[in-house]
Amino acid sequence: MDPVEALEEISFWLERGQAPSFKVQAFRKAADAVRQLPPEELPRLVRTGRITSLKGVGSRSAEVIAQALEDRVPEYLAALRERGSEALASGGHTLRTALRGDLHSHSNWSDGGSPIETMVAAARTLGRDYIALTDHSPNLQIANGLSAERLDKQLAVVDGLNALHDGFTLLKGIEVDILEDGTLDQSPEMLDRLDVVVASVHSKLRADKKTMTKRMLGGIRDPHTNVLGHCTGRLVQGSRGTRPESEFDAAKVFTECAEWGVAVEINSRPERQDPPDTLIKMALDAGCLFSIDSDAHAPGQLDFLQYGAERAEAMGVPKERIVTTWPLEQLKEWLSLKK
Repeated sequence: MDPVEALEEISFWLERGQAPSFKVQAFRKAADAVRQLPPEELPRLVRTGRITSLKGVGSRSAEVIAQALEDRVPEYLAALRERGSEALASGGHTLRTALRGDLHSHSNWSDGGSPIETMVAAARTLGRDYIALTDHSPNLQIANGLSAERLDKQLAVVDGLNALHDGFTLLKGIEVDILEDGTLDQSPEMLDRLDVVVASVHSKLRADKKTMTKRMLGGIRDPHTNVLGHCTGRLVQGSRGTRPESEFDAAKVFTECAEWGVAVEINSRPERQDPPDTLIKMALDAGCLFSIDSDAHAPGQLDFLQYGAERAEAMGVPKERIVTTWPLEQLKEWLSLKK
């Protein structure tokens, strides 16, 4: 087995299981170190017992490398594969098998941890037909948001990757900030070039109800917006602590989502679980479409869609109203209505 592929797959399974980031990064750093070696150097280092002298390679990753070079699946990877054969979520099986894609994911171009190519490889492994690459917009400087110039360069990378793969499509997208005045944080000219626009609020989440409602409605009414991302901004668990829901007029927001053809995101990240069940019910009653998305910032997190499917199925959201269950051509037809 290729040692780099073994180390990368270990990182994937650890991410999927929400292992501490330092543990995931240890294997990813080891993979990067091995990747840079001349082909004949790695076997020599293993044979002489000097593999751990390589910066980034510890005792566990050295064991994985040695076993992979013996042309067998490393024991640590085999154990992770066995554990990973179990579903992440106990429910939502019907919707989970119906999901074809994901409209919210990040790469290391903004605050994700992996190259675009690695995210694509993981999505293909998981059987996705498509995912949207939606790195952050300029206003979110803490997340290394993309300027128009950087986004332009990213679009060329997406074109190049799509030329390499049959049966899988990487959609051009952005998670764009809804600014305080309700406008979107990217030029209309750049937004015109994208397939998918996820509009989200990331700042001043404790604004009063009237202010937040006006801000969100501005983003929803922008003709470029396809999906309203993690609408309450809440955090219910995780290393960042907890955060309460933003206050806004949900009835008005979801009514306008339905009128403007904007899908309400069911964000699958375990720490978000956004919207809460009560708001999913309100959006359902308002006639909204939904998008079950991973909001993945790493390859293993792409499988978080299982959590969103479990919640949507429990709330009785019909498959036909979930745009990420649609075949690519149907999805593109819906997206084109905003063009």
